[in-house]
Amino acid sequence: MSGFASLCRAVSGLLLGLAVISSSAAAIEAPPVAPSAARGPSGLPLPRFVSLKSGRVNSRIGPGLNYAVDWMYMKPGLPMEIIQEYDTWRRVRDSDGSEGWINQSLLSGRRTGIAAPWQKGKAVQISLYAEPKSTVVVASLEPGVVGQIRSCDGEWCEMTFDGHTGWISQSLVWGAYPGEAVKD
Repeated sequence: MSGFASLCRAVSGLLLGLAVISSSAAAIEAPPVAPSAARGPSGLPLPRFVSLKSGRVNSRIGPGLNYAVDWMYMKPGLPMEIIQEYDTWRRVRDSDGSEGWINQSLLSGRRTGIAAPWQKGKAVQISLYAEPKSTVVVASLEPGVVGQIRSCDGEWCEMTFDGHTGWISQSLVWGAYPGEAVKD
């Protein structure tokens, strides 16, 4: 092979490597997508959203009591995304992107969601509407508030926040995948 051909092959390999790195970085920053047909050992889809049952839940660095506690969650009902299963342990991701292992007995199938957690600390209000695509505001929410998901149709979620029930754009909810239909 000539020197020029070797150089071309090396450059194309480098460009391909950069494209892979670039697409990997985009995948890390992208919001969750709807669960695929993948199933975990439990037979349930992976990934999927659940919530914390208790107000004191340890997140461990591995799937078992012998692994160190990395974090303690103090808010019952906080949504978590299950991304892996091992025996009775679930590897979860929170809305900040932190991951750890939690025993399945501390997780609930009850669906909850966080209103635009990526907007926390910003002076914005999120509207909870009387109906989808309505202009009648039931409540104004601060980013990061947790509510119970009653249903989602793929574009809008009916949710309850501190006794106020209404509709919020599904794109503003961490706890429901884009386009996902959720029934209570």
